[in-house]
Amino acid sequence: VQLQASGGGLVQPGGSLRLSCAASGRTFRQSTVGWFHQAPGKEREFVAAIRWAPGHTYYGDSVKGRFTVSKGNAQNTVYLQMTSLKLEDTAVYYCAMDSRLILSSIRQAGEYDYWGQGTQVTVSS
Repeated sequence: VQLQASGGGLVQPGGSLRLSCAASGRTFRQSTVGWFHQAPGKEREFVAAIRWAPGHTYYGDSVKGRFTVSKGNAQNTVYLQMTSLKLEDTAVYYCAMDSRLILSSIRQAGEYDYWGQGTQVTVSS
């Protein structure tokens, strides 16, 4: 299984970006797909996750109301729509997946089996 995160870039505060996570080798069916970010010198932090079935979503406190995680039409794509971006959102964003996660582990990076390579998001004026 390979994951490819894309869509990062440079954006001004208050702007928007949409990240994509695409899987090859299998689909996201029956999986949990998570988004994490990591800023320089900091630990990887939970951003959002979606359980493919039934489509329940979960968010970190710092992004609630601003970010939306969603399924793509194809069963191998997940999106992270980021709005009202702040300077502190600057980080490398990673997508990850796992097919056996329990709900209590959904925010724990160490519980995900597969990871993408990350995409840089820079929020700057």
